[in-house]
Amino acid sequence: MEAWIGLGSNLGKPATQLRAAIQKLEQAESIELKRCSGFYRTAPWGNEDQDDFLNAVVVLDTTFQPHDLLKALLDIEQQMGRERSGEKWGPRCIDLDLLTYEDLLLKTTDLELPHPRMQLRAFVLQPLLELDPDFSIPGVGPAAACLSSLKPQQVEYIGSAD
Repeated sequence: MEAWIGLGSNLGKPATQLRAAIQKLEQAESIELKRCSGFYRTAPWGNEDQDDFLNAVVVLDTTFQPHDLLKALLDIEQQMGRERSGEKWGPRCIDLDLLTYEDLLLKTTDLELPHPRMQLRAFVLQPLLELDPDFSIPGVGPAAACLSSLKPQQVEYIGSAD
C-alpha cells in the first residue's frame, strides 16, 4: 500500500535529523521507501516563536495497516529522541506525520486520514507536489489548488535529501 509521510525538524541539526529518519524508514521492516522530496526551509507553523524547520515528504510502500504504520513512525520518533510531552506545534528534533494511506478516509481517536491539516500547510504541499504535481488529497481535491489558495507562507527549497 502506498503512504505519504511528512518529515520535519528544527532542533539540533535538522538536515541530519531528516536524513537519519529517512534512513530509519529505509531500514524498517514492512516499509520500502520509493521517493523522497528535497529539503525545504520553512517558517514555523502554529507556534511562530521558534527556529525555522526543515521539511520533506517521502512516499513509501508498506504492508503495514494504517495504525501499525503510525506506530512504526512514532517508534522512529521515540528512537530519535522525540518527546511528546512538549507544547503543541513546538520545537522538535523529528516529526513524522502520516499524510495519506492510499485513498483511505479514516477518523479514529488516534489517527485521521488524510492528515487533517495537510491542505493548509505549504511546507507539506510544496514537497508533495515536487514528487507528484498532480497529487490529489483524498476527500479534499488537487494539492496544487490547495497550495494556490493559501496565503503566502515562507517555504524555501534548499536542496536534495542526498
